[in-house]
Amino acid sequence: MRDEVVAGGRAAGSGGGGGGGAGAAAPCAACKLLRRRCAAGCVFAPYFPPAEPHKFANVHKVFGASNVSKMLQEIPAQHRGDAVSSLVYEANARVRDPVYGCVAAISSLQQQVETLQAQLALAQAEMVRLNMNNAYMAHRLKATRSCGGGSSTNTGSPSSMSSPKTEQPEAHCKATPELLDMVVDQPYSMDDSQLWSY
Repeated sequence: MRDEVVAGGRAAGSGGGGGGGAGAAAPCAACKLLRRRCAAGCVFAPYFPPAEPHKFANVHKVFGASNVSKMLQEIPAQHRGDAVSSLVYEANARVRDPVYGCVAAISSLQQQVETLQAQLALAQAEMVRLNMNNAYMAHRLKATRSCGGGSSTNTGSPSSMSSPKTEQPEAHCKATPELLDMVVDQPYSMDDSQLWSY
């Protein structure tokens, strides 16, 4: 009876020690999901930590653990992190949209790019139109100023000098009392018919 109790105590102690070792080295999310022992050189351990079990769940559901393991082993170590990020993105997109997967996101982004390119083309065309309009207005303004300067230089021409002569009779014909008296005192030799015919 005593031997059985001692044997049971040793078994319990060994079991407790094994549990403590397992707790110290927690398996990665992949090995935990696959329910297998996580070895020291596990290819999943650096990229699927135990705190993110859903990260490997979608990858395993879409691609399979064996395929992912082979893929990572064939890729250089410096590129495995990017490969895992790509696999996770594609797996999550496939879970959200089983029909199109990541192609739906790519198509949506392509449509947005095309829309933005069309808007950019319209904006560039509008800029070209505004630049041409500004250039035309500047040319017209320059031509108007040059025409104005040319007319000011022709003030000494006969056509421009004739205008003061037309204004001189108006100045001499200004009605004054002395002028009216002179007109009244002068005798008229023409009759009324000649006066009104004029």
